[in-house]
Amino acid sequence: MGLEIVEPNTCIRGCCHSHTIPLRLPPSSYSLSSQIARGAESVVYEATLDGKKVAARKPILSTSEDLDQFHKQLQLLCKLDHPGIAKLVAAHAQPPNYMFFFEFYEYGNLADKLHVDEWVPTFDQVVHIAWSLAKALKYLHNLGIVHRDVKPSNILLDRNLNPHLADFGLAEYRSDIKQVSISNWKSSGKPTGGFHKRNMVGTLIYMAPEILSKDIQTEKSDVYSFGISFNELLTGVVPYTDLRAEAQAHTVLEMKYTEQQLTAAVVTQGLRPVLASSISSESARILSLIERCWDANPKNRPSFDDIVVELDAILEYRKTQGNPLSQASVVAEHMSTMGSWSYRENINWFTGGADYAKEVSLSTGSSLEMWLQSSSDTFTYSPVISSGSFATCGQRETMEDRHFLRPQFCDESYIHLYGIFDGHRGAEAAEFSAGALPDFLKTLGFMSRNPSDALQAAFIKIDAAFREELNSHRRTKGGSQKEWHPGCTAVAALIVKNRLFVANAGDCRTILCRSGNPYALSRDHVASCPEERERVIKAGGQVKWQIDTWRVGRAALQVTRSIGDDDLKPAVTAEPEITETILSVEDEYMVMASDGLWDVVSEAEVVSIIKDTVKEPGMCSKRLATEAAERGSKDNITVIVVFLRPVSTAERIY
Repeated sequence: MGLEIVEPNTCIRGCCHSHTIPLRLPPSSYSLSSQIARGAESVVYEATLDGKKVAARKPILSTSEDLDQFHKQLQLLCKLDHPGIAKLVAAHAQPPNYMFFFEFYEYGNLADKLHVDEWVPTFDQVVHIAWSLAKALKYLHNLGIVHRDVKPSNILLDRNLNPHLADFGLAEYRSDIKQVSISNWKSSGKPTGGFHKRNMVGTLIYMAPEILSKDIQTEKSDVYSFGISFNELLTGVVPYTDLRAEAQAHTVLEMKYTEQQLTAAVVTQGLRPVLASSISSESARILSLIERCWDANPKNRPSFDDIVVELDAILEYRKTQGNPLSQASVVAEHMSTMGSWSYRENINWFTGGADYAKEVSLSTGSSLEMWLQSSSDTFTYSPVISSGSFATCGQRETMEDRHFLRPQFCDESYIHLYGIFDGHRGAEAAEFSAGALPDFLKTLGFMSRNPSDALQAAFIKIDAAFREELNSHRRTKGGSQKEWHPGCTAVAALIVKNRLFVANAGDCRTILCRSGNPYALSRDHVASCPEERERVIKAGGQVKWQIDTWRVGRAALQVTRSIGDDDLKPAVTAEPEITETILSVEDEYMVMASDGLWDVVSEAEVVSIIKDTVKEPGMCSKRLATEAAERGSKDNITVIVVFLRPVSTAERIY
């Protein structure tokens, strides 16, 4: 950096020394600016050192043990010199300001790159990053150092997408780790890794089984964490959760497990994150390597010497096949994939669904007259309709539910249509379905006298149309090795005069309040239902128990019927289950909602809440959604309330 090293170049205690890294800095040589990140143990700032931009990490020193840890980490960092490790350029190792100064890496950490910037690396970029990281860990292990916290948020990327392993706060020499035994385990709170950092260290979802079961950890624990991180780089999915698709509802990837349940599943049941898909012989080799890295038995895991050799072989093969992995090609591919992802995000799937359905409608015509005629023989009661809705993200950052209200559908005063679509693995299927269903029904109403048949056909046609559109975009805009299989559960309610038809596929739910009591109009289609489980298996699908319930396929989907989810077809069917109800004066209102409501509010409680709410459908919808959020619902929440007879908005109790 050009800073003069003044001897004695040591820390205040004299235990740290370096010939190349300044350890005593004059106050005028550096300045801190904006905060970049804050953790339980340190704060990272963008800073200037000797006129150049750097990253300054200021540890939070509250006890003498914290100060001991600072000096221990500084001793270790002063000995490291590898291109795959974040470079320490200076330190201030005397009071009152203890700080580390590192090179500034423009692209931030890999976790943010994947899950905040939503970067989709190519296969070559994935291999390049894994290979570089493996070489850095091989270097550490050859020095006898175990990192103990390998994860994407501790991997920094420079402008050429080279990874640099950072955060050595938990690193230990192998010889020191072996001194830890079961007898000196302690439990003192839950730091960022979730467990006591002196012994059970790291971050829970990247921890090896031997750490979770309190056995002695070795270099092979780093290998396990590398395998979990490698798979995350391939899939774009945080282990056991989903931050790229944000609301991958119903899957094991985001279920409400406790730390104890997850620990038990990893250690005793062999639970691992969903493995990436294989698209070539090379990717198959990568997946085999990942599985060996996260093997339950540390002795079966490869060393980083072996991992580097294997990745070297894949890189050489890529070169012989005309895919040279030069640095220029990696950066060029980075720009290309960023553009591809941006395009995918900018697709208006709602408009696409509506336009697709309108094209079909124009070619066949549309009229609902036959529905009205077919209902004339039973038309003895006319419900008075008023409807409203409310939708909220809940605890999620984005909204993947979609819904619509179409009272007096197609300008017919006796026909009303409502729908809710709960997206998972992305909002695309929900958006497309919400746009397409009304126009598909217009067309099918012209072709079928039975509204039930029209609803069933509409669900199936929307599913086929969405998957066709999805494949079209994959082909024309360039694919990625990332899995992209969005889906949605769906429920639609169609009122034709005094007949109420409810079509349901998945676990959205609809109830009718009849004479003050809830009356179910749909049932949940989930793998925990024996009948649905048997149907999926007969259709060729795989169902297995994972931690808390039965789930379908590699995606671990909890629901057994949905629109989209093309990787699980035909077992996860889009065919809805349809109920028909003749409405009467005893029927007060209908409530439709996504599972974000039903997860925490029972059908009886819904009736009770509405009983004590101003009788305005929008107000009732909001009250129910707010109640679900206050009870801790983890999902998006969408509620539609349809009153079936005149009510006074001033009335609070029937």
